[in-house]
Amino acid sequence: MSDETEIRRLLNSYQRALNDSDVDAAADCYTRDGVFMPTTLPTITGTEMRDGYARIFANIRLAVTFTVDELVVASTDLAYALTRSNGTQTVLASGTESDESNREVFIFAREDGAWKIRRYLFNKPT
Repeated sequence: MSDETEIRRLLNSYQRALNDSDVDAAADCYTRDGVFMPTTLPTITGTEMRDGYARIFANIRLAVTFTVDELVVASTDLAYALTRSNGTQTVLASGTESDESNREVFIFAREDGAWKIRRYLFNKPT
């Protein structure tokens, strides 16, 4: 399987984890030293990943789809992607549903022979 295909499968797994509110699956998409920098929330790193996603999924439910705009495999162990996501977010406490759209940057690293998310950040498009 090509590196690009493996990374696209990883992004699909991550998207599924978000939409299923699956804490373990989301955290497993990251390297051991992974960093997640969500808009308006504290940065989540490494061993905090499961707790961080548990807090997020306790508050919201997502139904999003990623579109890959650019995917570059820079070397045998480093790649990046620019993506967009669109869908909905539901606040669990109130049941309020709203449109959800973001621009994302993913940096990937190969860990134990598999591509994983090393750094991930997103913001709202203007």
